[in-house]
Amino acid sequence: MRLHQRMLVQMAARIRAIGLSIPQFDLLSTLTEREGISQSELAERLYVTKGNVSGLVDRLVQAGLVERRAIAGDRRSYAMHLTEEGRRLAEAGLAIQRDFVASTLGRLGGADLAELDRLIVLWRDLARAIDAP
Repeated sequence: MRLHQRMLVQMAARIRAIGLSIPQFDLLSTLTEREGISQSELAERLYVTKGNVSGLVDRLVQAGLVERRAIAGDRRSYAMHLTEEGRRLAEAGLAIQRDFVASTLGRLGGADLAELDRLIVLWRDLARAIDAP
């Protein structure tokens, strides 16, 4: 947990340097993977509530980083799209993230990375099993 917190603090500082919070970067980077999704889909992908996404999207729309576009045939939902500036900031954040990973995990050898990957997958599966019916 301490390692997670340390990495989060380090990444947050790097992302703040380009004017974003971690939640804002998460949302923008998610849209680089798949634009045109609804706020509900965005909430699912980010593992947060629809209310949290709604407020975050509102702020990003006001900042000129995200656009809501009407979905044909659905008067209640909107498709989320990056503006040109939103895409620029998302790509800058992704570059920061790649550099951070390269300066940490990228310094491990292949065997160490393979072992770390194996252990993380095992840990994930054990955590999932706790919640399984």
